[in-house]
This record gives sequence, structure tokens and C-alpha cells, in this order.
Amino acid sequence: MADWHRLEVASVLQRLGTDASSGLSQASAARRLAEWGPNEVHALRGISTWAVFLRQLRNVLILILLAVTALSVFLGHGAEALAIVVIILFAVLLGFAQEYRSERALEALRRMAAPRATALRDGEETIIPARTVVPGDVILLRSGDKVAADSRLIEAVNLQIEESALTGESVPVEKVTKALGEGDWPVQDRKNMAYAGTAATYGRGRR
Repeated sequence: MADWHRLEVASVLQRLGTDASSGLSQASAARRLAEWGPNEVHALRGISTWAVFLRQLRNVLILILLAVTALSVFLGHGAEALAIVVIILFAVLLGFAQEYRSERALEALRRMAAPRATALRDGEETIIPARTVVPGDVILLRSGDKVAADSRLIEAVNLQIEESALTGESVPVEKVTKALGEGDWPVQDRKNMAYAGTAATYGRGRR
């Protein structure tokens, strides 16, 4: 996978097979949508607390410990059986907490997603559902817009994006388009990138 933040704008456009001034054609966008699928976090069917809890019991290690517990009881080793039960409860509760938080986070991310985006299709500004954004789409970003997909910025005019939910930054981040050099660039320092779920607060850009 390309490190898009390290690439020059011309190289990004070339790799994605798109044009900054006209974007994709409708036909090309349709082919890419069929190939890559919709731009969305898969919706959860509903978080069942009991279902998440019971999934922890299907863990192979838990099943082994349950078998050992049954054997200990059968052999009359009550203290050992009780100790194993405590270990099982701790493991199950820890796994439950982690999985439940993860599913809640995915649901929150889905709710944060932009409902639509303004894309250049055949050179025309076209409002499209965000789920139909595909690799190579040139998306226009203006103050107040939510970012519909993780993107490499190809134009930024006084563009500032609120990223607090993602990076913890307390103020909007001023964006640039220049390529970043080699090295380890954490997400909060990739100022030529825009990330899904964040929002433009000032200026305009293309990505």
C-alpha cells in the first residue's frame, strides 16, 4: 500500500488514474465501485450484550479451562476448580469489555461518516452519496463539509480541518499539499491528508 503522504500530487494522480480538473468519468467511477465496493463502515445489525458475552465462551482456551474445571470437580479438587473458575471469569469479562468497546467504536464511526460528497465527474461538480466515493475521485472540500473518505489533498487554500476526534488536537489543523519526506509520520503530522469523519472548518480544498 502506498504511503500517499510521501508522494507528490502528480504522482498521486498518476497512480490513481485520475485528473485534478475533471475527476473521473461516470463510467470509470461505476467500474471502480463494482471493483472496490462501497465506501462505508459495515453497519452492525445491533449490539447484543449477551451475544458478545457468549462469544467469549467459544474461545478455545476458555473451553479447555472449563474442561479442566469439570475434571477438578470430578476428582474432588474443589479449591483448584474455584481458582480456575475465577481465571475464566476474569478472561471472559476482559474479552467482553474489549469487544464491546470495539463494536461501540465502529458504530460511532459509522454515524460520523459524511452522508454525501461533492465529486468531479466528467468535469462537472456532482453531489453523490458518500458510499459511492471511489479511489481516484476528486472530491471538493469546503468549510462545513465532512470528509467522506481518507484522502491525499491535491489542493488546499487556507484549508483547516477539525481532527480532535481522531488525533486529540484541540484546534483545527492547517492543511498543505506538499509531499512529506521520509521517516515515520504519525497521523497527526500528516498535514497533506484528510481523514474520514473529520470536518473542514475554514478554507477549501480538493482531495
